[in-house]
This record gives sequence, structure tokens and C-alpha cells, in this order.
Amino acid sequence: MSIAIAQARHIFGLKPGVTGNICYHDEQTIVYPSGANCILYNTDQKVQKFIPGTDKSEGMTALAVSPNRRYVAIAEKGEKPTITIYDLHSLRKKKVLTSPDVQSGEYVSLAFSPDSKYLVAQGGKPDWTLLYWTWEKSKVMATAKTSNPQNTADVYQVSFNPQDNTQLCVIGNGIFRHFRYSEGNLKPFPFQKMEPQNFLCHAWVSEERVVVGTDTGRLLLFEAGELKNEFNAGALKEEKKDSLDDGSQPSGPPQISAIVAYSKGYACACGPGMVHLFEKTDDKDFFKKARDIKIPADPNSSDPTKSQQQVIKCLTVSPSEETLVASTDLSQLYYLTLSSADLGKGDQATFEVLAQSFHNSQIMGLDVCIRKPLIATSSLDRSVRIWNYETCNLELYKEFAEEAYSIALHPSGLYILVGFSDKLRLMNLLIDDIRTFKEFTVRGCRECAFSNGGHLFAAVHGNVIQIYSTTTFENVSNLKGHNGKVRSVVWSFDDAKIVSCGMDGAVYEWDPYTGKRLAESVLKSCSYTGVAVNNDGKTTFAVGSDKSLKEIADSSILREVPSGEMTMTNVALSHSGRMLFTGTQRGTLWSMKFPLTIPGEWQEHQGHSASITKMKITFDDQFLITVSEDATIILWKIQDKEGRGLKRDKEVGWAEEILITKSDLEEKNSNMSELKTRVEELKMENEYQLRLKDMNYNEKMKELTEKFIQEMESLKTKNQVLKTDKDKEEAKHEEEMSELMEKHAKELQDLESANNQKLMLEYEKFQEQQAKMMKMQEDYERQLQEMEESKEHALEELTEYYETKLQEATNKLEQANDESRQLSREYEETKRQIEEDADREILDMKNKYERKLRDEKEANMKLKGESGIMKKKFTSLQKEIDDHKEEIKKFQAETNKLNNIIRNLEKDIQGLKKEIQERDDTIQDKEKRIYDLKKKNQELEKFKFVLDYKIKELKKQIEPRENDIKNMKEQIQEMESELERFHKQNTQLELNITELRQKLKATDKEMHQERQKVRDVEAIVRRFKTDLHNCVGYIQDPKMLKESIKALYQKHVQEDITESASVDADIQKEYSRQREHLERSVASLRKKLEKDSEIHKADNVRIMQENVSLIKEINDLRRELKIARTSIHDLEAVLGLHSKNNKKADTATLAQITAKNPSALMVRDLEEKLKIIEMQRFEIRRLRNEMSDIEMGSRPPSGTKLQPITGAV
Repeated sequence: MSIAIAQARHIFGLKPGVTGNICYHDEQTIVYPSGANCILYNTDQKVQKFIPGTDKSEGMTALAVSPNRRYVAIAEKGEKPTITIYDLHSLRKKKVLTSPDVQSGEYVSLAFSPDSKYLVAQGGKPDWTLLYWTWEKSKVMATAKTSNPQNTADVYQVSFNPQDNTQLCVIGNGIFRHFRYSEGNLKPFPFQKMEPQNFLCHAWVSEERVVVGTDTGRLLLFEAGELKNEFNAGALKEEKKDSLDDGSQPSGPPQISAIVAYSKGYACACGPGMVHLFEKTDDKDFFKKARDIKIPADPNSSDPTKSQQQVIKCLTVSPSEETLVASTDLSQLYYLTLSSADLGKGDQATFEVLAQSFHNSQIMGLDVCIRKPLIATSSLDRSVRIWNYETCNLELYKEFAEEAYSIALHPSGLYILVGFSDKLRLMNLLIDDIRTFKEFTVRGCRECAFSNGGHLFAAVHGNVIQIYSTTTFENVSNLKGHNGKVRSVVWSFDDAKIVSCGMDGAVYEWDPYTGKRLAESVLKSCSYTGVAVNNDGKTTFAVGSDKSLKEIADSSILREVPSGEMTMTNVALSHSGRMLFTGTQRGTLWSMKFPLTIPGEWQEHQGHSASITKMKITFDDQFLITVSEDATIILWKIQDKEGRGLKRDKEVGWAEEILITKSDLEEKNSNMSELKTRVEELKMENEYQLRLKDMNYNEKMKELTEKFIQEMESLKTKNQVLKTDKDKEEAKHEEEMSELMEKHAKELQDLESANNQKLMLEYEKFQEQQAKMMKMQEDYERQLQEMEESKEHALEELTEYYETKLQEATNKLEQANDESRQLSREYEETKRQIEEDADREILDMKNKYERKLRDEKEANMKLKGESGIMKKKFTSLQKEIDDHKEEIKKFQAETNKLNNIIRNLEKDIQGLKKEIQERDDTIQDKEKRIYDLKKKNQELEKFKFVLDYKIKELKKQIEPRENDIKNMKEQIQEMESELERFHKQNTQLELNITELRQKLKATDKEMHQERQKVRDVEAIVRRFKTDLHNCVGYIQDPKMLKESIKALYQKHVQEDITESASVDADIQKEYSRQREHLERSVASLRKKLEKDSEIHKADNVRIMQENVSLIKEINDLRRELKIARTSIHDLEAVLGLHSKNNKKADTATLAQITAKNPSALMVRDLEEKLKIIEMQRFEIRRLRNEMSDIEMGSRPPSGTKLQPITGAV
């Protein structure tokens, strides 16, 4: 048997109607009331701490945080209103303040003084008393009535001057008053008379100036009680309203409902959903409007503009003035970052929701599910909200056109069942929306519940419980039997039973499939409001209006635990069957001792400020959720005494599935694809921009380095000039120092002689003063003797006076004692007579019972009155005796005090005599010390001069060394950066060298092939020359010439064709090899493009141009070679050497012709061919030289693509 532990983990909600209901503790923590608790909410970590309300309080009415951010004051109403001070760091109670001076049951406003030592509290109606406390001593320093003389005007707010602990400001309906605390009173300031207005709020903007807001939208600036300026914020609001043409705006001028001041100016809430920021101007009497901030529209509401109609009740600014927080009359919190508001001046800023959006009316429905950590709530504010109790966040919410009376969450967490005023709706929980997919004609369904399996749900329709199938939506059965409204419906763990209770005093168990009643317990005197059933379905627990908790089994009440004077509204039993909780009408949570005992035992926890309407325990028994009529949801962490609970299978985890419609998914996918393309475009654009910036920055860096080098050179020259100037100044300074030293020595000697003369004069004056002192001492002793005599005389007179007073007091005391003895004797006599009368009356009463009874009653009444009078007399006499005794004690204490004074005066006289003697001795000692100190002073001055000179010399030596060290450090840093740059360059150059070596090998190979080709061509040309020479010899013999030409053609053309074919194949091979080589080099170079382009951009451009020109030259040479070969081929064709017959004969003939008759034309042609070959050789040598130069230059690889080879060799 044990009582379960319950600790509040998180509270969703804000309590409206509390003055100053939002404050800052530090930059990340805000303080606000919720239910019966005060919450410290960390906006960064999303964690809450709690200050619970006091027992038997009727709720909070006002809140204030001290300026040093250490304490919070909470005012609570009740028969005797209390103010409780808590330490915000330890959350411990510091003081509880109550005062009999307040007739009201509540405080309407609180404020701490600037030094946080004083607290001012404004009481409510009917007396409107203002209290000025020293709260650490729990002492009321002063009180004042702040309302009008008839006490009919309401007072709204009180505050301290931010620079003055003694000055207060109070505002109300027609009331604007300043008070100053002095000598235990609050004195009002005299003000100039003005027309009465309903002042709603105010704030101090400086030490003397107060801004006050009215219900007509006017802002009044007062300085020292005088009206300095007036600004109509309502007029601006009206103009905007006309321009918007919004018919939903309320009629009448907007009210200034809240003002908060900060360093730049102040912020005021003007009308529904609007805050104006005002900033200081150069004219100190005027503030200009800087920004408008409005509450955003709610897209999840059926009327999005409804949220913009909220009235802002309180404003606060964070300690660093970074954030503005607002609370509204509909229990919502909004914030704005002021720095962002300043950045975007000119536009209208909008608030953002702080933490979550809360319910603002009674929460009627609550449910949890099995597969997800979700809580579903429904409220009379027409909203349905889905909360996550693990992350403590609002997952989803939607506002509807009708009020939501009840809600049930499917075990899967994917559907909800909501009972509206017109219909019962089954809805899908989508990823970002709540949509209806089935409606049932059940009007005003106050209770509904899904079965634990999720295949059925129960809905209450009047007095009937209807069971529907979740899959087919058929009405499976109707449970009829209740005569009153059904207030609670619960499924058993195995879904085999339904337990219901109602206003008719009946608790029924039903079979949901057959509709039969399995068990019943009827108690018509009790109106049941809540029921719970254990896992096996055999035991039911019910609470109702008869202030007791009942344990029901087998249609009979096993135990009935009374709850005293408290009505329990709801009950919840854990799935483990070891923890039982009940909710009360006052909003407290009771953790019951379980199993139940009579009388019952429980632990009470402060939670809500109004009646708890629903309670649910999560499936894993980790959390208890309670909702209340105060629109708050409290998440309690629960465990039994042994810390046991249902262990959740962590491997299974929570379900992560969500519902989404196909159209929404397609739309989201299309949006995603569009966004992806946009991202790609932005990436490309950003890369391009970055490349451009890199180029610009590189150019700027070059310019800056050049400029820096120039400045370095100029600084070096300046430094050299300054060094020469410094040497000159040092020499000059040394000369001046030597002159000053000589001058100082002379002045020192003169001063010593002058001081010795002065010392002699002073010693003579001292002798005179000593004589005067001896004379004054004699006079003082004589006066002292006279004072002693007068004192003795006065003492004698006082003793005589007090002895006479003491005698009179003793006489009075004896007289009082005699009177008391006389009164006691009279009392005894009357008592004896009364006893005799009573005996006589008893004898008469035996004969006449009725008459005697009446007479006895009358006599008893008389006797009671007389005895009361006697008792009062006796007590009054006793008080007088005690007072006389106290006066005697006071007189004795006074005589003792006077004796002590006399003794102290005698001690003072002796002390003064000793002091005179001691002073004489000290004067002689000080004279000796003065002489010794003067000697020491002279020695120390000499020593000081020497040390000063040494210090100056050392400083001169240290300063250049420090400068050298600084310069050396800078050089080392520069050299390190340069070394790092050289390392990078070396690695890059090594890569370039390896590439160039590979290229060199390829070019060497090409060169050897070219040389071989040239040798082959030379041999062919030589052979052709000889054959042609022989053929020319037959120029006179046409027949022989023809034969020789044929032989020449057959010999050379056949060979030439095959040779040209082989040459063409080689060219193709060379072309493909070069192309592959170039493609490989281009691929490797592209990878290194970014690094190399940054380091060697200019070199790359130059070498690229050289490469292009070289390749062009190679192509031109190939083209020329091809043209030459075609010309040779044409020449052979002209000569007719195309026949393939008689090759040997023709060659022989050709040899004969050429041997006999060499032709001048052939010789000239051969010479031209030789020149061409020589030129080709020269060009090859030039190309080789250029290649060797390129290799020696270690150029980096080119960053651009080379031109394609256009010709073939």
C-alpha cells in the first residue's frame, strides 16, 4: 500500500486577469502564471520550473519581479489576501506578507522599489488601500487611500519611480496621483486640476516623466505632475481602419491597455492586436512613432482575423532590450525581436507566437493514444489541439465554427472523434491539417471514446450511449438505461465491457456487442461525474457530488472513502493497477493511497485554479494529463513509491506514420522539384559570383601588396630619419640634464639652510604653545571640578524626585490590592447567595416542572451576564495591577541607567587625565621622530635622484630593444607565411616538371621519326635526280626519251604511291597519338585548374598563347609539306610516268638518259627541293630549341583547351 508520486513536468496555458502576468527573470527565462502555479519558462531550452500556489488561496491576482531579477512577488486573493515573495534562483519562499489594514479580499497591483528592498501593494475594493512594505522585515511602513473620497473609482496600477524609492505613481478611473514616502506617511503631491479621464496604464520613461494611457486612445506625458505633451494614438488607429475598410473592427476609440518603457522610448498597446513603438526625439518633450507591430492572422482558424482582435493586456521587455513580449486577454503569448524591428523600419512588423498557442476557454475533452505520444484536447473556444507529451510541443491545431464538447483519439493516433454542438465528426489527422471524412447525426455529444482496439467507438446522445464501428460506421448497438445525462464512458482493457456513470446516480457495466446491462450500482443521492475501471474489468472507481470516492465490484459498493469538504470531479487509475488519482473542484490533484483504506489517505498537489474536467494516464503509466475549466493542461510525471511502472519496449518505439492526401503529396513533390531546380540555379549563380569575386579579390590583393611594399619602404626611410633625430635629442637632453643637476644641487643647499632657520623658529613657537597648554589644562581641571559638584547636586534632586514617585506608586498598588480583595469577598458572597437561591429553585422545580424550567433559563441567562460582568471587572483590575508593576519596573530600570551614566562619567574623567599624560609623551616622541625623518628624507631624496636617473637610462635601453623584438616578430610571421607559399609553389612545380618530362619523351620520339622520314625522302630525291639526269640525256631522241620517262615513272611513281600510303598511315597514327596525348593532358589539367589559375594566372595566359602559336606553326608546316608532295605528284603526272609495264627497261633507259644529257630544268628543280628540305631542317631545330626553353622555364600546365589539329603530315 502506497501513495504514488506526481510531479508537474509541463503546463500548457496562461492565466488571464493577473496584473503584470508576464515578466522577465533573465534574458532566456520568462515568468508567467498558469493555473495555480507561477511558471519560469526557458525560451532556449524549452524547459519549465514551477512555483506552486499556496493552499486555500482563490487564485493569483498580481505578479511582479524585482528590478535586480532575484525575487518574484505573487498576490493571491482569499478571505485575507496574501503576498508571497519567492527567490527566483532557489525557488524557495522568502516571506509571506499579510496586513489587517486591508479590508479587500485581493491586491490589484504590485511593484518593487528600484533597489528591490521595498514593495508597494494596491488593495482592491471597497477601501482601495495602498501599502508600502519593507518586505524583508514584513513591516508596513505606511498606508494611504488611493481612490476618490467615496471609494467608488477603480484603481488599476501602481509603480515606483525608477530612480527614487520614496516616490510612487497610482492610476485608475479618474485617478492620477503621485505619493512621496516621508516620516512614516505617504503624502500626495499637489497637482494642477484637469478633466477626469479613465487612466488604464502608465510607465516611467525617466526620473521625472510618466507616460499615461487612457481608454480613449490618448497618451499623456507628465513631468513632475504637469502635463507636457499629448498624443492621440487612437487617431492613427482610426485612419488605418478607414484605409483598410475592415468591417470586423470594433466601434469606438481604441484603448491604451498596456505600456512598457525601455532605453530608446516606450511601447504601448493601442486597440485590438496592435502595438506602437515610440522613440525619443531631440525635443525632450516629444516622442515620435517608429513602428507598428500587429498580432498575425491565424491560418488554422475558421476566422483568421479573430486572433488580430485580441486585446494586449501586458507588455514586457527583456533585460538586454532584445525582445518584446506581449500577453493577451485570450491567454496567448507573443514576442518580437526588437533588433529586427529596428532593422526593417518603415514596414509593419508582426509578432510571433511564443512557445505554443494555448486554449483560452474551458477544456471539455481530453484523450491519449497508444501508438504515439499524443494528447488530444477540445475546448469551448472552438479549437481542437494535438499535443506531444514527449517534446512538450503543440503538434497540430485547428479552430472550427462550432464549440467542441468532447474528443476521442484513435489508438493509432491517426484519427480523432470530436463531438460538436451540431454533429459528431470523425476526422483524419493529416501532416498539417485536421479534415473531416465522416459525420454522424449526434448533436451536442458530451462524451465519446474509442475502444482500446480502435475497431469501435462509443458516443453519448442524450441519455443513450451509441456504439459505432470504426470501419463500416454502422450503429452496432444502443445502450439505454440512464435517466440523466451520461458524464463518463470508459472501455475495459479487453474491450469486453463499457462502464458508464451519469447525473442520475447510476454506474452501469454494459456488453457493447449485445447492448445488455451486465452490472449496476445506483445511488440517487449522488450525481456521478467520473469513473475508472481496472485492467481485469472487475473493479470500478467512481466519484460524484457526495464528496466521496467509491470502489464498486459486483454491483455493490465495497468501500466509500470520504473526501471531507472537497468535491472530487474525476478519477484515473493506472494501467498497472497500482496508482489512483482524483481531481477536485478546486483544481488540486489528489494522489490516493492504493489499495483504498478507510479513512482515506492522500497527497495533495497544487495544479489548476479551477475544477478539473478530465484526467487521463498514458498507456506506459509514465504521465498523467489533467485539464481544467481554467483552460490549462498539466502534464504530471507519475510513479509509485517503489518507482515501478510499465516498461515500454524501446525497440518498438513510437509510430512515425502520418496521414497525407494524394493531392497534397503531389503538390508538395512538385514544390520540392521546383525548389530543387531553383537551388541548382542559385548554386550555379553563386559559383559564378564567387569566381568573379575571387578574380576581383586577387587583383585587389596584388594592388594591396604593392601598396604595402611601397609603404614599408617609406616607413623604413622615415624610421631612419627618426633614429638620427633621436640621437640628436639624446645628446641635447644629456647636456640639459647635467645643467639641471648642478642647478638642483645649489637649490638643495639653499633650501637646507632656510629650513634649519624655520625649524628653530617653529621650536620657539612650540615652547610657547606648551606653556599655553599647561594653562588651559589647569582651567579645564577647575571646570571639571565644578561640573562634578553640579552633577552630584542634580543626582541628589533626581533621587529625591524618583523616591517620591516610587512611594506614590506603592501606595496606589496597596490601594488596588485592597480593592481586589474587597471585590473577591463580594464575589464569594454573591456566589453563596446564588447557590442558596438555586437550591430553593430546585425544590420548587420538582413540583412545577414547566414553570421552573422557564425560570431556570431566565435565571441562568441573568447569572451568565452577571458572572461575565464580574469576570470583566476582575480582568480589568488584573490588567491595572500588571500595568502598575510594569511602571515600577520601568522606574527601577531608569534609576539603574542613571547610576550607570554616573559611573561612565567618572571613568571618562580618569581616561581624559591619562590621555593628557599620554599626549605629552607622544609629543616628545614625535619631535624626535620628526628630526630623524628629516635626516632620512634628505638621504632618500639623494637616493631617489640616483634611481630616477638609472630608470631613465634603462628605459632608453629597453625601448629600442622592444621595438626590435616587435619588428622581428612581424618579420618572422611574414617569413612563415612566405615559406608556406613557397612550399605550395614547390609542390606545384614538381607536378609540372613530371608532366613536361613526359612531353619531352613524346617529342623526342616524334623527332626521331621525323629524322628517319627526312633521310628516306633525301634518298628518294637523290635516286630521282640521277634517274632524271639520265632521262634528260635522251632529249634529242624522242623514242628513247619516252621510254626513259616511262621507266622513270614506273620506277618512282609505284614506289611513291606505296610510300605515300605508308606515310599517310603514319600520319593518321601520329595524329591519333597526339590527340590522345592532348586529351589526357587536358583532362589532368582541368582537375588542377582552380589551384593553378589562382597562383599562375598571368603565366598561364602567356604560355597558352605561345602553345597556340606553336601548334599553328606545326599545322602550317604540315600543310606546306602536303602541298609539296601534291606538287611532286602533279609533276610526275605531267611527265607521264604512270605506266606500270617494263619497269626494269624503263629504269635502265632513264638511267641512260640522265647519265648522257643532264637537263638545266631538272637541276633547278632539284635545287629548289633541297632548299625546301634545308628550311624544314632549320624549322625542326628551332622547334627543338623552343621545347628545351619551355622545359627549362618549368611552366605550369595550361588552363584552357588547345585548338584542334587542322592538317595532316
